[in-house]
Amino acid sequence: MSADLSTWIAASLGHTPRDIAPFERALTHGSQAKANYERLEFLGDRVLGLVMAEWLFELFPNEPEGALSKRFNALVTGAVCADVARGLGVAAQLKLGKQARDDGASDSDNVLGDVMEALIGALYREAGLDGARRAIRTAWADRASRELTVPQHPKSALQEWAAANNRKAPAYEVVERSGPHHAPRFRVKAVIGTFAEAEAEGSSKQEAETAAATALLDKVRQGARG
Repeated sequence: MSADLSTWIAASLGHTPRDIAPFERALTHGSQAKANYERLEFLGDRVLGLVMAEWLFELFPNEPEGALSKRFNALVTGAVCADVARGLGVAAQLKLGKQARDDGASDSDNVLGDVMEALIGALYREAGLDGARRAIRTAWADRASRELTVPQHPKSALQEWAAANNRKAPAYEVVERSGPHHAPRFRVKAVIGTFAEAEAEGSSKQEAETAAATALLDKVRQGARG
């Protein structure tokens, strides 16, 4: 197992581990062992943030802080980290307890996103910032540069639409929380006063709010065109 894992890490992260233990821990869910990915996730989250901020600073030398922040926030979400993890085949390497496995934790955005950050943390500890930087830039590929215009967060876009159309500011309400602790599902309702509302789901409250804002923005824009 360790030899196979070492080969996978070398292929996925561009680094052959000298000590496999931290990488094994980065792939271990709390349902499997107390020595799980959470501490490494804490570290990896900060490393990812630094590397991404540095990368955007280089890629967009003429953009102001606000624009860079929007790009940054769009690139380090749990959903993006989970998407990167899926692309690397992280799910097949996870160590999960039976219940977590049965509950679908191997395809949970929350779990995969956290594990991706934990792997970055483990890599940083052994290969330093240069090793982490290479791995992140390779794994995120063209995600950082593919948007020629600054992405606007759906919640910000919805708020701007409401203000421009003399409507109340959007409000968000969690209407349902379901699923196990390690793979929750949230249903959120976004409303603009009594004018319009929309609901959507996500694997986190933030993700559900974003999806609900997107749905409501589409709804009011279609109504305006109609």
